[in-house]
Amino acid sequence: MARSFASRVSHPRLKWVVLVFWLVVAAVAAPLAGGLTDEQENDIAAWLPADAESTRALQLQTELGSDPDLIPAVVVYERAGGLTAADTTAIEEDVRLFGELPELDGTVVGPVPAEDGEAVQLIVPLNVGADGWEQIAPVVDGVRAEASDGPEGLAAYVTGPAGSAADSAEAFQGIDGTLLFAALGVVILILLFTYRSPVLWVLPIFSAVIALFTSQAVIYLLARHADLTVNAQSASILTVLVVGAGTDYALLLVARYREELRLHTDRHEAMTEAVHRAGPAVLASGGTVVLGMLCLVFAEMNSTAGLGPVAAIGVAVTLLVLMTLLPALLVICGRWVFWPVRPTFGSAEPSATGIWARVGARIRPRPRATWVVTSALLLVACAGVFLLSPSGLTQAESFRGTPESIEGEEVAVQHFPAVAGNPVYVVTSAGSAAEVADTVAATDGIAETGEPQVAGDQALVQATLADPFDSAAAAATIERLRTTLDDAGDGEALVGGNTALNLDVQDASQRDNRVIIPLIMLVVLVVLGLLLRALVAPVILIATVVLSYGAALGLSALVFDWTIGVTATDSSFPLFVFVFLVALGIDYNIFLMTRVREEAADHGTRRAALIGLAATGGVITSAGLVLAATFAVLGTLPLTFLTQLGIAVALGVLLDTVIVRSVLVTALTLDAGRHMWWPSALAQRPDETGVPTEDSVPVPSGSGAAARR
Repeated sequence: MARSFASRVSHPRLKWVVLVFWLVVAAVAAPLAGGLTDEQENDIAAWLPADAESTRALQLQTELGSDPDLIPAVVVYERAGGLTAADTTAIEEDVRLFGELPELDGTVVGPVPAEDGEAVQLIVPLNVGADGWEQIAPVVDGVRAEASDGPEGLAAYVTGPAGSAADSAEAFQGIDGTLLFAALGVVILILLFTYRSPVLWVLPIFSAVIALFTSQAVIYLLARHADLTVNAQSASILTVLVVGAGTDYALLLVARYREELRLHTDRHEAMTEAVHRAGPAVLASGGTVVLGMLCLVFAEMNSTAGLGPVAAIGVAVTLLVLMTLLPALLVICGRWVFWPVRPTFGSAEPSATGIWARVGARIRPRPRATWVVTSALLLVACAGVFLLSPSGLTQAESFRGTPESIEGEEVAVQHFPAVAGNPVYVVTSAGSAAEVADTVAATDGIAETGEPQVAGDQALVQATLADPFDSAAAAATIERLRTTLDDAGDGEALVGGNTALNLDVQDASQRDNRVIIPLIMLVVLVVLGLLLRALVAPVILIATVVLSYGAALGLSALVFDWTIGVTATDSSFPLFVFVFLVALGIDYNIFLMTRVREEAADHGTRRAALIGLAATGGVITSAGLVLAATFAVLGTLPLTFLTQLGIAVALGVLLDTVIVRSVLVTALTLDAGRHMWWPSALAQRPDETGVPTEDSVPVPSGSGAAARR
């Protein structure tokens, strides 16, 4: 980073300008950030692949008068041994009351009795408008309260699309505040342990919170005025990403600043050197994350494509805050902020005798054997990938625990041969309506078909599935129906409904996995090549991170099986884990290898590898713990996908920081030596022969050596 910029953020007078500027920004941003929840788009269109058949069918349904905001609630009543007369009276009263709901759109269907006489179901079509995600929960809660107020022994459940939507909305309710406080809590504990200072942790946390509010405010303005798509999922990930990544960057900057304080009497000069030396690595790391996230805009899934800009903005703002506000705060506070272990001028550098210096000394005699064995163990961990089933989660698997909508669905399946509330919709031309209706009715897996609804030159055919809408059997029915309609020459017929939507989501997610994962790898490879000015090192680093990714997925599959009992995952799970592990995991290799390259100019690559590990080992491990802990916070949420994502990213980050970066990359660098930097001139510099022994660990040269170059 240019020394002129580094000197400005730590200037004796300009540091106060920087502080005042960010305090003003925070005062303006805080109320805007609070409005981000109101700008979230959690309707179906905000998640679906835009060009999928089911999405186009949904659009045509609207033109035919079928309101996409219509959300049917299925109310199921059950009494073991058979319903009583009192039960029937209570249910009829509920029908009357539900018919008076202001959110009712149409008429209440039922009561529909089960053949075994032990259950009855109603279908209550609800419409709470375009803001259904926010409004459906209280409406369903009212329906549940009324339905449960029946004779003793009569069980009542509200399920179907409305019940599921209400349970999902309640799972996300208050999620932003919960995640923020949980993430800050674990980060504070780790910083207290890392710094062993009762004061220093306040500065990184304060900077991260300013970055979060500012990024949320920017995203709010873009969502409100520039049609940026934000949903509950991307907003949740933003919180974790900004707090985790921001604290990571803070740890690296503080570590280099503390190192420079031992080499300079003036703290402003020490900060200038710290920003000048650590800045390029931090910016390259953050820039890699930003570019990796922006690759998501090429996804077919709207929810995935929307996450890209949201996450990229969050990381970009975080970089800006951490590279300006934090340096200003540190030099304003002075050395006392490190109390009780203040780094004084001329004091010994503790990393020279730390654990990572000793680890490097152990690897040095046998680097090839070390990286071969480490790689073999990681490959064994990759075998667990075969336990994962990224074919999508059923409705029941989507929740941790069993909310009422899932209980009600299980009861409905037991008593009714056809599952109500999640019909199949087929949109076709008016002239083909009768023929298409016959084709639909003759398809295996279709329980019953209604009369075509004709409007102008288009028609809508509605059918009921014989199997649960989120089952593999229902998906197979949709595939058969689409194939049959195409073979019959009814290619203009579009099959929609929730089962078709789920199927198209899986197809789109698999396509995104195939396209975006290689794209991100290419972007990261180019960034590493430009940063390290080499070809061999970037290829080796990419290979280690991909190996770490596979091992994280494999170990995650075992953890999922042991803890939550669900090895199935969302179709987008592999892509999300890859994005966060590669874009974030490569950070640690960047921090290590930029330091190795800096030291290699003086000492040769092999000695520099040991110096880089000793100098960066402690702070990178702490940064990894922070990021792993913040993502692990997602595991506290009652949603399976976010729990799985948090576990997988946390495991992957720990693998990166403790094993891949410290052992595998160091061993590979020691083995390859100067050839790591081919074809740059540094590849021609011979390595020093006097490589230190375990009793003579290397001392990081810091800016003292750099100044003599």
